[in-house]
Amino acid sequence: MAGTLRRECLDHPLIHGERHLRKVLTEYEHHFHHHRPHQSRSLHPPLHHPSQMIDMTSRIHRRSTVTGLINEHHRAA
Repeated sequence: MAGTLRRECLDHPLIHGERHLRKVLTEYEHHFHHHRPHQSRSLHPPLHHPSQMIDMTSRIHRRSTVTGLINEHHRAA
């Protein structure tokens, strides 16, 4: 995860002190564990339940995270 953290998160924004760094790291950790797809799980996010049906007709919502560095996309419930 350290290499991924550096490449996807810390190489891009300008960090303004320890408080800002902690905020960026906390947001990235949440994104990594709850939304980001993983190759070892066939590119499904960690909390994906294969038995859960997805309504393909619902709208897609975008949420900006990690201080605007990453966009997450979710289908509306």
